[in-house]
Amino acid sequence: MNKKIYILLALLLLNVCVVFSQNKENIAKEFSVKVKVVDDDSGDAIENADVSVNGRRFLFSNSEQRYIVKARSNDELVVAHPDFMTVYYTIKDNEDIKVLVENFEGEKKSKYSLNKISFKSSKKRARKREANLFNKYFDSVKFYKEKNLDKSLTFVEKMLNESETKRRKSVSYKELGEIYTYWKQYDLAIENYKASIKEVTDNKVLLLLAKTELLALKNGDARRNYKKALKGKLSKYDRLLANEGLGDTYKNLQEFNRAIGSYKNALKIAQENQIKSKITDLNASLAEVYVKLGKEKKADSLFKNSLDFAYDNAGRTFNSLKVQQKVADYYNQAQRYDDEIDLRKESLKNAKNIIVNEEDKESQVDSITSQKINYKIGNAYIQKEEYNEAIPYLKKSIEEADKNEDIIIQKDATRKLSEVLESVGNNKGALEAYQSYVKLVDTLYSRKEQEIQQIKRFGRRIAESQNRISSLEKDKELADNKIDLAYKDQQLTQESNKRQELIIYSLLAGILLMCLLAYFMHRTNKEQKLANNLLALKSMRSQMNPHFIFNALNSVNNFIAVNDERSANRYLSEFSVLMRSVLENSDEDFISLTKEIELLELYVKLEHNRFKDKFEYLISVDEKIKLDTYTIPPMLLQPYIENAIWHGLRYKKEKGNLVISMNQYDEKSIVITIQDDGVGRKKSKEMKTKHQLKQKSKGMSTIQNRIAILNDMYKDRIAVSISDLLEDGSGTKVKMILKRNEQ
Repeated sequence: MNKKIYILLALLLLNVCVVFSQNKENIAKEFSVKVKVVDDDSGDAIENADVSVNGRRFLFSNSEQRYIVKARSNDELVVAHPDFMTVYYTIKDNEDIKVLVENFEGEKKSKYSLNKISFKSSKKRARKREANLFNKYFDSVKFYKEKNLDKSLTFVEKMLNESETKRRKSVSYKELGEIYTYWKQYDLAIENYKASIKEVTDNKVLLLLAKTELLALKNGDARRNYKKALKGKLSKYDRLLANEGLGDTYKNLQEFNRAIGSYKNALKIAQENQIKSKITDLNASLAEVYVKLGKEKKADSLFKNSLDFAYDNAGRTFNSLKVQQKVADYYNQAQRYDDEIDLRKESLKNAKNIIVNEEDKESQVDSITSQKINYKIGNAYIQKEEYNEAIPYLKKSIEEADKNEDIIIQKDATRKLSEVLESVGNNKGALEAYQSYVKLVDTLYSRKEQEIQQIKRFGRRIAESQNRISSLEKDKELADNKIDLAYKDQQLTQESNKRQELIIYSLLAGILLMCLLAYFMHRTNKEQKLANNLLALKSMRSQMNPHFIFNALNSVNNFIAVNDERSANRYLSEFSVLMRSVLENSDEDFISLTKEIELLELYVKLEHNRFKDKFEYLISVDEKIKLDTYTIPPMLLQPYIENAIWHGLRYKKEKGNLVISMNQYDEKSIVITIQDDGVGRKKSKEMKTKHQLKQKSKGMSTIQNRIAILNDMYKDRIAVSISDLLEDGSGTKVKMILKRNEQ
């Protein structure tokens, strides 16, 4: 009886395994899907769309006039293009999918039908030629992105010239960010990704921004943007990448439990969608985190799963080789040298017949080469103190490194070989190896110097290109502003003509004419007064800016006079940032208090660089102040700070102190205090020449007049008082009360 039960259970288990195996085969089965993206107006196929499934991109087939996509049931199709919103569509079977784009330019709205996806556009066909140019430049950028930096940047400039919509401008900046990311200029890449998002919010670009921030080791920023991207619309594959990237940031920040949670979320998506390479990678990443937590058994199991899955599903691919190296590194860390040696020897065999994808080529050059694997095998034998076994692998590593011009591995392997030969008593061989090592070090040093010079030249090229692109954008904005001004001028002219007609007809109305004349006179007087005030403010700002620039250039001259070229260069760089901000805000009556604080911090820092032995400073802002509710005239506080430094602290024998504080005064206003413990106003006046006294008088009177005009225009928003800090007349205290913006 018991025997029959065992047989029945065995048969039942066998049936379950067969069914499971069949289901697994059905899930993994791929089929072809024909995707056609069509301009509905002309009937032409759109050839440059970005069509992908689970991160795999598919090119346009000229013979078929469509995209031939390899997919499985429930895979997600993603169709993207600079001129319409990204489409997400779940594939059910090998149906043909058609994407109709009506009036193909501009921003689109999508609507879905059974197996047809339609879009509507707001652009006119009259812009078809410009669209074709933009798309040609876009294709050229993608072609040269990883081949020729200068050409790719040139075509981005042309894309920006043809970017008549926010979406196109956003795509142009995204492509620029991807170029800089590939060439490892991460700061510039981040800047351009942010510019892209500023034009059009796109979670895909946000994901690229987070990835670049992770590469730039800005883990906090990367974590924030990965989280933000996960809250928005993403394809399944991009959601997997976001979770994986978030796990990487948590791992870098040593938040290991959160890293495990993110990796598991990514692994779940990879398993559900049978994304094999990611299943392998994520198992290895999870194992690395468990190693950090000291859970070696769990790490062993996951590393084994990663290896097994890589062998079963990937074959001899670069991905499986990467996993082998990760596991071998783990074995080395755990001092399991025999396991490490066996695995690396297997890697050597696999490396000969490896299949390398395009995206893996760069990382293969950087991390996985036969000379490096041989070196690590030799190193493992050394750690086991089996020196004779290590020697042939080190020699093989040196030979292959020399052949492949990998001087770093050649140098390290030669040094190790010298140490091993000395350990086994081969002093002559050790000496020869050491002499070779010294020559390699010299060669490497020379190469490093050349590389540094190349990097400098490369950096200059990058900076020049970015400046050229920035100038192009500013020129384009200036041209757009001129068009807007011309349009407004035309409107003003039309309004003026209408007003004259109204006056002429009003002459016939008698008393009504007098009333209308009185009204227009009153309004004209008011506008004239406002115009006069604005002209006076502009005149005062034009007086202040040269004075401020002159003083700053004097500081640069002082650095140059003492042959302090580095300080002069640094000062000029920081001064240019300050001047750019000052000039940008020079036409504004008021700017945000936050911007003014940033300008003050930069200005005081510049002055402190020159007079480090004269004063220390502190800028204190009360956290209770809601900075976004206050505005202030640009560079209003700077002259007071300048007087404190130049006419108070500079004349003091010992080091003084400058304190700038902002505190809440009442519910509607704040108080800004600038105080120094310098020689005081009276003593400073005695120490100055007549010319200096005249200059100060003019400067302070200009500030007072500026405040008076602004108070007249904006209802007494600013009040200033100046007093001695101490009873003996030393020190100066400037107290300014600033009212909150009116709602």
